[in-house]
Amino acid sequence: MARLAVGLTGGLASGKSTVAARLKAAGITVVDADSVVAELYAPRGEGAALVRELLGADLLNAAGGVDKAKLGARIFADSRLRAALENVVFPLVRERFVEIAARTPDIAVLEATKLVEAGFASDLDLVVTIEAPVEERVSRAVGRGISAAEARARIAAQASEEERRAAADLVIDSSGGLDQLLRRADELADELHRRSAGSPRRG
Repeated sequence: MARLAVGLTGGLASGKSTVAARLKAAGITVVDADSVVAELYAPRGEGAALVRELLGADLLNAAGGVDKAKLGARIFADSRLRAALENVVFPLVRERFVEIAARTPDIAVLEATKLVEAGFASDLDLVVTIEAPVEERVSRAVGRGISAAEARARIAAQASEEERRAAADLVIDSSGGLDQLLRRADELADELHRRSAGSPRRG
């Protein structure tokens, strides 16, 4: 099992993915929760079966995978359905991370927007959150082709900065621009390597 299990979180357009990519470049194993969910939602995936059971076959595409656009529209409009789906999908993501961490000798990082909401924090040695002012995040999201209204809806459906900060051991402010964020990410990679070197193997 990895010596150091780390959670990396942050809301929409916070800079979390930029930090995750930098950690990967530093040789650190990063498990992207969104990629795990995409695998689960693929045709014949366990997540696709759960969506069919919970929400109906009309949310699947012709190949049998989840139609993400339809699913997003449905669950963002109904917090009860969103919670029901998350309650069955989050444990599957956790299982996949544990499997990968078990094969990782030093550091395993779980990159997850909803890490706090999923209750993952208590399983980890260290939690890092990336944050920036909401209006700046909305502006970044609009630059990626998301409407301001949709960006605000997504942010509202996620934990607040205060909730993530309360669960975090380290907080990185991404409002200083890309160069500064990359420097902070490199510093974080160095810190994780130092902590891993001084930690006994988990198991």
